[in-house]
Amino acid sequence: MLLKDRITADMKDALRAGDKPRLGTIRLMLAAIKQREVDERIQLDDAQVLAVLDKMLKQRRESIAQYEQGRRADLVAQEQAEVAVIQSYLPVQLGEAELDKLIADAIRKTGAASMRDMGKVMGLLKPQMQGRADMGAVSARIKAKLGG
Repeated sequence: MLLKDRITADMKDALRAGDKPRLGTIRLMLAAIKQREVDERIQLDDAQVLAVLDKMLKQRRESIAQYEQGRRADLVAQEQAEVAVIQSYLPVQLGEAELDKLIADAIRKTGAASMRDMGKVMGLLKPQMQGRADMGAVSARIKAKLGG
């Protein structure tokens, strides 16, 4: 079953169950997926749907940080609930050791020696880690390894 189909089925289940918070988040996810399909005139595959969900997750995390600074606990709780729903559709997150191993392998494969080579390393890692790791944190780890 495609990820998009699974999300649609879950929307129907949430609607039947009367789970309004989950339903709202799932509708936001489907709207973002549909928007990208309309904009690019394509049908998204699972990898592209994961990219959309990953972007939504990043937006929610940024919002949480801003709401915490503004001391808006109500909005922080709402965003965290949305993060939990979105994360339920993403693959299992990579552990620290797995991240370090993948980064080391990518640096070795690309022959990266300095910060100028970071784009090559990120280009190799992004498809492998899409939805499985916070790419901002991965970027920081790569910078540290490349001496940035």
